[in-house]
Amino acid sequence: MLLFYSLALVLVLIVGAPYWLFRMVTSGKYREGLGERLGFVPKRLLSPSRNEPVIWVHAVSVGELLAAARMIEDLRKHLPGWRVIVSTTTRTGQALARQRLGVENAFYFPLDFAFAVRAYLRALKPRLLVLMETEFWPRLLVECRRGQIPITVVNARISDRSWPRYLRLRFLWKHLLGSLTLVLAQSETDVERLQAIGAANVRYGGNLKYDIRAAEPAAVTLALKSQIVLGTKVLVCGSTLEGEEELLLNAGLTDALMVLAPRHPERFDTVARLLERSGRKWVRRSQWMDAPTTLTSGTVFLLDSIGELASVYSLADIAFVGGSLVPAGGHNPLEPAQFRVPIVMGPYYENFRAIVEQLRKQDALRIVQPDAIKNEFAALLVDEASAHAMGARAYTVFSSEAGATARAVDGLVAILGEQA
Repeated sequence: MLLFYSLALVLVLIVGAPYWLFRMVTSGKYREGLGERLGFVPKRLLSPSRNEPVIWVHAVSVGELLAAARMIEDLRKHLPGWRVIVSTTTRTGQALARQRLGVENAFYFPLDFAFAVRAYLRALKPRLLVLMETEFWPRLLVECRRGQIPITVVNARISDRSWPRYLRLRFLWKHLLGSLTLVLAQSETDVERLQAIGAANVRYGGNLKYDIRAAEPAAVTLALKSQIVLGTKVLVCGSTLEGEEELLLNAGLTDALMVLAPRHPERFDTVARLLERSGRKWVRRSQWMDAPTTLTSGTVFLLDSIGELASVYSLADIAFVGGSLVPAGGHNPLEPAQFRVPIVMGPYYENFRAIVEQLRKQDALRIVQPDAIKNEFAALLVDEASAHAMGARAYTVFSSEAGATARAVDGLVAILGEQA
């Protein structure tokens, strides 16, 4: 089975090579970290003065890393003699990992070939592998099992979109997931789905994203707070994808300051050109921070940075959570919920269905179609009492579901204690 999988992976790489080479040349998207992905372990991970036992956490991108951040912090407190290192797949995730955890503790996840995976296992000698959500890489799972390295999955989920695919291949997943040491699922539905495809030792753990807290205001948040004209309403549109910015701008909302935060850094310049063509008054965070000026209603503030959006939500009178006006599955509505902000999303939210439905049940989130978004924004801006009450209910949901991080840390520490 592994042989066929490896051959299929090689075929995918060969077929996709022209596209990836093109992106490397034009954007550098896949060029950074190429050596690390191919199994060349970076020297910064291998300081000879460090001999602590290692926990390897894999978080694909920014969302998974933010969810794991508090867990990693608590693991370090509970296990002061241990080292926690993090791999990511995306460039944005890697940048945030290096910023939060230090460059010596972050690296790009290797391609799932034996030579690449084994290189990291030999060099790092991890005592525990922690996978965020459903990063089930067959070669990694097999090599860890052969090396008797416990494999755990935290914040595990199987989305509605991917569930049929997992179910069709459950006879294969059973062989790969039957030896997992611990799986902490986001919901009871996820528990049932993971057990159905053969995952071992599955139990409810809750969603780590309910435990995300903005530790302190970002620099841009403090600057904005001092420069937004008193009484100005603020609409924060976060994690937007291609096609959404135009819809939001066309909504024609000019009686608020709009903060526009594209999800992917490679689109910052594209969105800037869109704003230039729109005729709207706008400023760009990377330039504005050098010489901050006052901001008023009708202005669009382009947040072209990584890792600051969660903090900026604290300034919002209304939050729009992107990836939901186009069929991309939506992004995390809990980031604004922690600040008692009323939340609006489009109809595509399957990636966060359980969270969205919980918020909707408490009337703490509104789902709107693209052609109705202008009216929804306008109504919430006018009816301040309803907006505040809606935000308060969002915070109640956010607070009541907390606790997944503590359960995850307790479970991981217990596993390591059994090894001692």
